[in-house]
Amino acid sequence: MTTSPPWTRDEIESPCVRICVIHPAEKICVGCYRTGDEIARWSQMAPEDRRAIMSALPGRAPRLQKRRGGRTARHKG
Repeated sequence: MTTSPPWTRDEIESPCVRICVIHPAEKICVGCYRTGDEIARWSQMAPEDRRAIMSALPGRAPRLQKRRGGRTARHKG
């Protein structure tokens, strides 16, 4: 008896890392850096749209770097 290999899809994987929290100021996910709209539409997007988003994600990461100071620093002293 011959078995056929499992069917696989030829599409870009999701960048999701299962840390699904939208940053309140930047409006992007702190885990994958996609917007809420991009996350919601991901499964229906064309491959070229997914590739464009994937290439933009590394440039979004610096938007979420921790800033010095903030509320905690203001309340000390």
